[in-house]
Amino acid sequence: MTSALFTPITLRTTTFRNRLWVPAMCQYSAENFDGMPNDWHLVHLGSFARGGAGAIITEATAVVPEGRISPQDLGIWNDAQRDAFRPIVDFVHSQGAKIGVQLAHAGRKASTPRTWDPQNGTLDESQHGWPVVGPSAIAFEGYDTPRTLTVPEIEAVVDAFVASAVRSQEAGFDLVELHAAHGYLMHQFLSPLSNDRTDEYGGSLENRARIVIDSVRRIREATGPDFPIFVRFSATDWVEGGWDEASTAQVARWAEEAGADLFDISSGGIAATASIPVGLGYQVPLAASVKNDGDVTTGAVGLIVGAEQAEEIVSSGRADVVFVGREFLRDPHFALRAAFELGVDLSYYPQQYHRAPFHAPVPA
Repeated sequence: MTSALFTPITLRTTTFRNRLWVPAMCQYSAENFDGMPNDWHLVHLGSFARGGAGAIITEATAVVPEGRISPQDLGIWNDAQRDAFRPIVDFVHSQGAKIGVQLAHAGRKASTPRTWDPQNGTLDESQHGWPVVGPSAIAFEGYDTPRTLTVPEIEAVVDAFVASAVRSQEAGFDLVELHAAHGYLMHQFLSPLSNDRTDEYGGSLENRARIVIDSVRRIREATGPDFPIFVRFSATDWVEGGWDEASTAQVARWAEEAGADLFDISSGGIAATASIPVGLGYQVPLAASVKNDGDVTTGAVGLIVGAEQAEEIVSSGRADVVFVGREFLRDPHFALRAAFELGVDLSYYPQQYHRAPFHAPVPA
């Protein structure tokens, strides 16, 4: 069978073996509070490569220590972290997949507990927490009010994104993704709900998008013409007067002009009270809207759970790739299973598993 989902796609000079990819998913497992990847991350990310994914994006990886979502988040703000990522990258490559790192700064949503911890809100120093910052002194519901970043501090954040992108390239990653979604720092600048600045980083759409566009442009300059750059956007805040699809499409166009290659389209995260119509594929129309209105390459994410569903999204042209999270957590071999269900013969089935192909009959 001919499958759109299992058709390679090339961005810049990098060819991905299929369009079924693993998005960034926080693991909160840097147990020494030092941002260092460890064996958990090797096995977690490596299993998806072995399982046939075309590309894998690491969890949100902080560009500065105070940019971590939790004290247990990964980082790539120093060279030791860069070097610790290399064995993970090498293993993923040995399985034929590509791997990218999601560069992140959590802003006012930093310094929080892991999702399974009993407490909530902003952690204090005794809990390995730290003071938080943001574009404006507007708190996320239930969290501490952030200190407003100065212009030099914003410029330093951009510097940190660029330096982390260079380290990512040095570590062997195939791409970087800037996290401008889910209510984290770049999204906080984009949304009028969290940005009431009156300087060059506030007010107009162009000003609110400045930190994103400057980061993309400078990363392109620093990493050269062949290194793919993705941006993850929340296409809507799901709140009246907030960030919306039209603004996302416009900023995606600007980001593409600055050097970005693909836009990973999610939604929400800026307001705890947002009413989000969660359901199967509920964010796919957002990816389609940004793709069509922005005339850009997009990835769809959000409760994509089956092979036929993923195939239809790509074959219909609603998105160029699909990011599947929870289903890959349930089954790291989801890509191999999806290929079998779609009738696609793959050349990259692990030889070590040849006695257990998906198509093998169950012995009587």
